[in-house]
Amino acid sequence: MTLAESQHSTNDISFAEIANGAKTVSGRAALTYVQLAQEAVRGGWPGLLGASPETSVRFNRSYNEDLTAVDLPTATGIRHEPVRVHRLLASLARNIASEATLKKLAADVGADGKPSAATTIRDYLDALTTIFAYEELPAWSVSVRSRSRLRTSPRIHLADPSLALAALGIGPDRLARNPDYFGQIFESMAIRDLRVYAAALDASVYHYRDNTGLEIDAIIEFTDWSWAAAEIKLGHTEIPQAEAHLMKLRDERVDLERTGQPRFLAVITGTEYAYTLPSGIHVIPLSSLTA
Repeated sequence: MTLAESQHSTNDISFAEIANGAKTVSGRAALTYVQLAQEAVRGGWPGLLGASPETSVRFNRSYNEDLTAVDLPTATGIRHEPVRVHRLLASLARNIASEATLKKLAADVGADGKPSAATTIRDYLDALTTIFAYEELPAWSVSVRSRSRLRTSPRIHLADPSLALAALGIGPDRLARNPDYFGQIFESMAIRDLRVYAAALDASVYHYRDNTGLEIDAIIEFTDWSWAAAEIKLGHTEIPQAEAHLMKLRDERVDLERTGQPRFLAVITGTEYAYTLPSGIHVIPLSSLTA
């Protein structure tokens, strides 16, 4: 269940409409900063609709326990060390929405002095993928017109960012007091929702990064090879930089003769209002974005 579905937004902004060429957007978000933190902890589970943060934390911790003790062995037929799987989930949680390497994850999992091989970590990640708990966001492969080189590492995402918060024992108050980590969680929330909306149009979601340091959080590629791009920023102070990054991607990086102009460029935010900048880039609160 997406964020907009969970709180029945009355100021909907349709992903399908902006993908099909809507020129402007407007509206007001249904959720405050604190309410966004509560929704992050609850997650997109229909069974938790209306549940308290405390109930949600207990449910998601229990779900993580079931993943390591029951789901992994049942789905893969392979015995995994529960302690190390717990450490891996915690490491994935700390590095959510980043491109942490297998070497870094292995170091976290082997924190008891017993090293974990990168191949073991890869096996664990594949097993978590099999049971739909772990879902990497692949890098976009696109023709570029500059000499910049594309990076190919995927970004880390769990099936729902609430599992990351449960793995680290973080509730809504603590999350709201840590805007840097909340930014990572918010990005993962937005990727979760964008994947749902993109799938309804048979589109796929990627991320972009090149060797110059330019990063774009979400690239949506459609079946006709057309594309769109979104930066994901929790706070309003990051919107100007996000706009600049999106314009640089379009104007200096992507070979538009091969790809065509983007269907849309947008900044997905946790801020209050939806509007369209003079550049044509949409600013859209995540809680207002629907299919």
